[in-house]
Amino acid sequence: MNRSLTAVFSGLEALLVVGIGIAIPLLPLTFMWGFQYELQVEWPVFWRAAVDTWLLGHGASMRATVDPDFAATLGLPALSEPFILSLAPLGFALLTLLLGQRAGRRIAETPHHLLGLGVAAATFAVLAFAAVMTSLHELARPSIVQGTIFTTLVFVAGLAIGAGLARYRLSDSRPKDLVDRAVTWLTDWPAGVQTVVWGGLRAGVASVAAVMLVASVVVAVLVAVNYGGIIALYEASQGGPLGVTVLTVAQLAFVPNLVIWAASWLLGPGFAIGAGSAVSPLGTTLGPIPPIPVLGAVPTGDLAWGFLGILVPVIAGFLVGAFVRMRSERMLELPSTVALGSLAGVVAGAVFALLAWWSGGSGGPGRLELIGPNPLLVGLCAALEVGVACILGLLVAGRRLARSE
Repeated sequence: MNRSLTAVFSGLEALLVVGIGIAIPLLPLTFMWGFQYELQVEWPVFWRAAVDTWLLGHGASMRATVDPDFAATLGLPALSEPFILSLAPLGFALLTLLLGQRAGRRIAETPHHLLGLGVAAATFAVLAFAAVMTSLHELARPSIVQGTIFTTLVFVAGLAIGAGLARYRLSDSRPKDLVDRAVTWLTDWPAGVQTVVWGGLRAGVASVAAVMLVASVVVAVLVAVNYGGIIALYEASQGGPLGVTVLTVAQLAFVPNLVIWAASWLLGPGFAIGAGSAVSPLGTTLGPIPPIPVLGAVPTGDLAWGFLGILVPVIAGFLVGAFVRMRSERMLELPSTVALGSLAGVVAGAVFALLAWWSGGSGGPGRLELIGPNPLLVGLCAALEVGVACILGLLVAGRRLARSE
């Protein structure tokens, strides 16, 4: 494959990622345009809605305004004032990351992979910019800079992951690879430092994965248990088959957010659905919330055994610490044990704080400007719970190993 073909192939890969991302909301919206609205509304309205949704899903904020006449009919004239939308349906970002990883892997297998990766990134940026420009409207105006840069950064991250793994697998001169040079540099560190650093990183990431896994199960169980209430909210929406389909697609895009919110709940701080509200293991205080079906799964009132949820990150940190110690071939002194567990807590806290920040934002005017968990509180609780539990797990496993010897 020559340079020209590589460039064309890479550009098409970027086009495919953008096309799939926008098509997911656009297809059901187009069916609504044709069958529910019977072509009475201009199709560009639905195009802008699909692009706006895609851009929001990558973290691009949007300045929105409700039509004054419509706000007046609702009896809420204050809605006609501009407000910011920044609550990102992270399913779109996750999709772009996975498709970018696939594109990076395919491009890395071409002879001119560096050219291809550059063309793919540039093409995606141009397409994202074009999409933003076509979606600008006085009632809904996404940020041009964020819409172009944030979407491209997510795609480039996927490209880098896919290309890096593919080149590492295909390279015949692996010692010359950047990854191997970095690994070689790290292996020159003192053995004790390597044990603490690598053990702390593994323990922190493993603890995050364990808590997120439990959070996913919690979300699934809550949806199953509150299935009747969710169906009732669907019926109250009276959106028809196409409207229900659009609503379901939108809710599926928020599944990563819901899992992160559930993890924040397990960590203790919980999350908010509007200013003045709180959903935590100690109880739920909710004001008026949007009639979105999936919110029917949110636990209400005081939970008698809700505090047991906080044991999840503690148990995860303890078990991960014990496992890391059992797998370690070196004896760990008390200072090294404390350092390893503390590093695990810092890693877990940083990851959870980032996830909490990314999953929340403004979902509308007024009290809906505050939705999601508090990143600082979530990060601090995660660092404390995982760090202390990991240290205890390391100590217990270390004593058990010492006795067995």
